[in-house]
Amino acid sequence: MKILVPVKRVVDHNVKIRVKADGSGVDLSNAKMSMNPFDEIAVEQAIRMKEAGDASEVIVVSVGPAQAQDVLRTALAMGADRAILVEAEGRVEPLAVAKILQCVAQTEEAGLVVLGKQAIDDDCNQTGQMLAALLGWSQATFASRIELAGGRALVTREIDGGLQRIEVTLPAVVTADLRLNEPRYASLPNIMKAKKKPLVQQTAGELGVDIAPRLTVVRVEEPASRATGIKVASVAELVDRLRTEAAVI
Repeated sequence: MKILVPVKRVVDHNVKIRVKADGSGVDLSNAKMSMNPFDEIAVEQAIRMKEAGDASEVIVVSVGPAQAQDVLRTALAMGADRAILVEAEGRVEPLAVAKILQCVAQTEEAGLVVLGKQAIDDDCNQTGQMLAALLGWSQATFASRIELAGGRALVTREIDGGLQRIEVTLPAVVTADLRLNEPRYASLPNIMKAKKKPLVQQTAGELGVDIAPRLTVVRVEEPASRATGIKVASVAELVDRLRTEAAVI
C-alpha cells in the first residue's frame, strides 16, 4: 500500500508574524519558512507505518512555490521515498489544494492519505475533509492514534468530550492531531541521501485544476494588544468593576 502525505510550507512556528503596512497580508520577506508542524507529524506517522510493514512506499506532495522543495527534502530526509511538487504561485485555497491532491492520489493509486489537521498559517482545517469528499473515501479527523489491520484503520480521535475510537475502511483520508507522535530529527547521512531521492515537479495546469482564488482577502490586522491588569482592594470592588466596567455580570 502506498501512503500519500501532503505537506505545506509555512512561516516557522517560532517566528513572530508581521502584518504588512497596507494590511494586504502577512510580511514574508526574510521570514524563516518550514514544514507545517501537523504535516510533520503526518510524515512521521507514515514512515512508522512503513517501518511496521503496513506500507510499501511513502510519497510526500506539496502545493506551492518552487521554494517548497526544501520542506519536501526535509520529509525525504526523515524517511519518505519520493516527492512531488505541484507548483502554484500565490494563495491557493483549500478546495484547489484538495482537487490537486485528488489527482495525485488517483494517479499514484494511494491506499491512504495522512495529512495535518490544519496549517498554522490559515488555520482552515478544510483540506482533509474536502479531499475525502472528492475521492469518496472514508475519513477520520484529529487522529491521536492510528492502527491498521485487515484493510481497515482503527483511529482514536480527539474530541471536546475526550477520546473517540472509530473504524474506517481503506482507502481513507486521516488528519493528524498534535499528540499522534513526536517527529524524528533527520540525521546528516539521511539529509545527504535525500538529495538523491526523486522529486518530480509539475504544475496545477498540467493536472487540469483551476487554482484561481474564489475568496478575496479584504484586510489583515494584528489582534488587539492585551490591556494590563489591575489590582482591586476587595471582592466588592471586583464585583462592581466586573458589572460596571467589564459588563460581564
